[in-house]
Amino acid sequence: MSLLAQKIQDDIKAAMLAKDAARLDPLRMLKSAVKNLEIANPGKPLTDEAVFQVIQKQIKQRQDSITEFEKANRPELAAKEKSELAVLTTYLPTAMSDDELKKIIDEALKAGAVTSKKEFGKAMKLVQEKTAGKADNKRISDHLNRILQ
Repeated sequence: MSLLAQKIQDDIKAAMLAKDAARLDPLRMLKSAVKNLEIANPGKPLTDEAVFQVIQKQIKQRQDSITEFEKANRPELAAKEKSELAVLTTYLPTAMSDDELKKIIDEALKAGAVTSKKEFGKAMKLVQEKTAGKADNKRISDHLNRILQ
């Protein structure tokens, strides 16, 4: 079991002892998603990187839900999703600043010899490898679009 998965398990126990339902529910859903990943890949050890990807997927789902609930004028459901989102984001590494991200993008573009918008996918992949979950894909995409015009 990865260190991050163990931390999630420990936090579930702490939330149960504290009777903190607002924190417990999203942690249980996260644990379930991690367990599903483990089941889908039998015999393959669970890494922190894989758990980060699960967390990012859960966060993306919450963000999409918040958008849809706000469009449907359901503020109570949007508020619930926002509180779950706040719990999940505590497990992500600290986000990169725009300057750090721009520097990584510049290095990746030079290393991959990317010069045009046609190679956007290649550039995106190079930058994602270097950021390793510390920058949102939307932010990366926005920066790349500005640079590769």
